[in-house]
Formats: sequence, structure tokens, C-alpha cells
Amino acid sequence: MPPRDIVDQELMAAEADASSPRYHGHPSHEIERVPTSSSTSSNSSAGEPSPYRRTMSRVSTQNDLERHPTELSRIATARSQHNATVGASVRTTSRADRKPLPSMGAGKPYPPELPEMDEYVVEFDGPDDPLHAQNWPLRKKIITAAMLGYTTMTSAFTSSIFSSATMVVASKYGVSQEVGLLGTTFYVLGFAFGPTLWAPLSELKGRRLPLVVSMFGFSVFSIACATGKDIQTILLCRFFSGFFGACPLAVVAAVFSDMFDNKTRGIAVTLFSMAVFTGPLLAPFIGGFIVESHLGWRWTEYLASIMGFTAFALDLVFLEETYPPVILIAKRSEEHTSELQQEEIEVDFRELVSKNFSRPLRLLFTEPIILLLSIYMSFIYGLLYLFLTAYPLVFVGVHGFSMGQSGLTFFGMITGQLIAGASVILQQPWYMRKLTANNGVPVPEWRLPNVMAGGISFAIGIFWFGW
Repeated sequence: MPPRDIVDQELMAAEADASSPRYHGHPSHEIERVPTSSSTSSNSSAGEPSPYRRTMSRVSTQNDLERHPTELSRIATARSQHNATVGASVRTTSRADRKPLPSMGAGKPYPPELPEMDEYVVEFDGPDDPLHAQNWPLRKKIITAAMLGYTTMTSAFTSSIFSSATMVVASKYGVSQEVGLLGTTFYVLGFAFGPTLWAPLSELKGRRLPLVVSMFGFSVFSIACATGKDIQTILLCRFFSGFFGACPLAVVAAVFSDMFDNKTRGIAVTLFSMAVFTGPLLAPFIGGFIVESHLGWRWTEYLASIMGFTAFALDLVFLEETYPPVILIAKRSEEHTSELQQEEIEVDFRELVSKNFSRPLRLLFTEPIILLLSIYMSFIYGLLYLFLTAYPLVFVGVHGFSMGQSGLTFFGMITGQLIAGASVILQQPWYMRKLTANNGVPVPEWRLPNVMAGGISFAIGIFWFGW
């Protein structure tokens, strides 16, 4: 036997002996490779498979594997998130790879091809891997949800607390009340532009980094607004405060999607929505009493910055990553594994613009259901902030309330939101029966009865208020 063949066999035997024992003797619920035409042909072309290749072939990373349904669902979710947001794609062969290979010389054949790169891709250890956020203990999920609910409420709270200081700021800087209202308008405008950065970033770098960075920026610009010396500085700082504050609104729902499955995600998103819509309604009465006190209007922003730095500290210290690809990056660094799908993501600027700007616009104007729901939600959200101006005009100007007292009138809408949230929670047993009967596949229309009832009640309330 030639010496080269003896050395090759010794190397392969050593590699087989050094392979991790965790690939041997898998429990029955874990996933094993199943023979396919592609794997069979590749093995036959290279002769008899070596012990090394037999060992590595037990790693479940190819698309042609039998997988647990939970793993399949999680993989599909991760791929759809990447495909729909960051405009990312897996690296293809480079220009150098497409060139013909030079000859080995001396009539030597090329060495056998290396195993597929997917053989070395890091994955979770089955559907019950404790690293996956959906497998976290319930207590940990609740604490994380409460922390992020507070973060979201802080951002939403700050959007409307400035409305109680509109007239005072306009008088102090000698501008009209309409210009004073721009403090609230610019913040909501920042809400509109912020998700174009934070949503794609959360799909590339994970959920934790954008949340921590954005809450720090939000708090800094809130302080800058509180110490602003002219109206221009105040308005610009309000815009950037809203831009950074938009991150929780865009990312926290994704965190909940990472942590909760179809059975509990509805309740989690309901609580998130209540934080988003309750925050702006809690602020006016607090801001009203602050403006009327010796503290003055600047403390409306100081309070926002204190809440923001508190959220920043909580997120920095206690928030753990929930995005599966980023969790696998940390796992790879611990295990010194050689390959990771997330690190093969290349962001193409053209795809990024297409998937985050032009495609949403095309869907908006070409899909009737998206267009109608967007118009309806924009109308409701616009009226929510219009009430911040209308309520003081009615209850202060007509009924003689103070600014703080007029803010208390928003508790009517807060009560309505609590009732709506309670209805979703009470509907959960019925929803679970439907989900079980449909093999765990949710149907969006199952939530429509609540929306229909809310739409009718909303129209009645608007008519009543105008009457």
C-alpha cells in the first residue's frame, strides 16, 4: 500500500476518534440524516465513505432531513424574517471560484472534495434546547416581557407628555400654538422613520443591541430637549428622541415572537399593544400637573429621560438575546465550531432598499386588504394624537378644567383598552380549541370578531364625543 494512503487512513481514523461523542447515540426524538439521492450519489462518486464522513453525516443540517415539527417551524420563521427584512442572501460562489482550476501537475488527480459546508453549521440541540428563547422558563419570559413592556411604554409615554407643555413652550419662545404643536408632531415623525433602521438591524445583529443602543440615544436626546435654549433645538431633539424611541415599537413585538409560540403569542402581543396605546394616554395628566407645579415644563422631558435611562439600565443588565441566529453565534464561539449560517449573510444594498422601501409601497398600493387596514390604522392612530389637542380645548377651554384635570379624562380610553385586552385573554380558550383543531396553524381571521366589535364601539364613541 502506498505511504500516502496509509497516512490518509491514519488521519481519518484520528479525526473520527476526536469527533464529539454527542453525535453518537442520539435519543429517538433527535434528528438523524436520512439517505437521499444527493447524499448517495456524492458518496458513491468518492468511493466507500470514510469513518470521518459517517460520523459527520449524523449532524442534522441539510434541507433533506427529517426534523421535529417545532424545528421546522422555527427554521421557516427565521428564513422568512431574513428574506423579508434585511434583504440578505447566502453567499454564492465568488468570481475566483468560477474560474477553472489549474492542473495538479505530474498527472496527479485532484483530492476528494471536502464534506458540504452545511456539515459544520451550528444548530440548536433539538426542539427542547434551553438556549432557544421559546424554551425559557415561564418566569424568565414574564420578567423579560414586563421589562420590555416598560421600555415600550416609556417610548409611547414620551410621545404625548410634551402636549401638555405646548402652550407654555409657545408662549415662552414667542411662537404660535401651531408651531408649539410641532414638538409632538416631530416626535411622531421620528416614529415613522425609526423602524426603517431598527427593524433591519434587529434581523442582522439581534434584538438586544438595537434596544440597548436606542434607549440610550432616546434618553440623551430627551435630556437635550429638556435643556434646549431655543425652539429649534427642542424640535430637533424631539424628532431624534422619537427616532430612537421607535425601536421598542418595531423590535419588542419581534422579541415576543421569539419567546412565545402560536399558543401564547396572542396574549403577549395584546399586552404589548396595550403598552403602546396606553402610554400616550397616561402622559397628559402627569404632564399637566408637572407644568402647573413649580417644576415647570422642562421636567416633562427630565421625567422622560429618567424613565429612559431606567429602561436602558434594565435592558443592558438583564435583557438576554432572543433572536435564534445570534444565539447560535454565541454558541459557536463557545464550541469553536467552524461555520454559521448567520455569518454567511451578505447585505445587498439594492435588496435592502427593495425589501424595506419599494416592496412595502408596492404592497400598500396593490394589495387592497393592506391598503384598507393601513388607512384604518393610520386614521385611528392619528385620532389618538389628535385627542391630545382636542381634549384640552374641550375640557379646559369649555368646561374650565385645569391641565392636570383634563388629562384625567383620558382614563376613559385607557379603560376601553383594558376591556379590549381582557376580551382577547378571555377568548383564549376558544382560540386554543380552534388552533388544536387546525393542527397548530393559526388563522388571522379568528381575531376579527374583536376587531369588528372594537370598530363599532370606536365609531359610537367618536360620535358621542362630537355630540
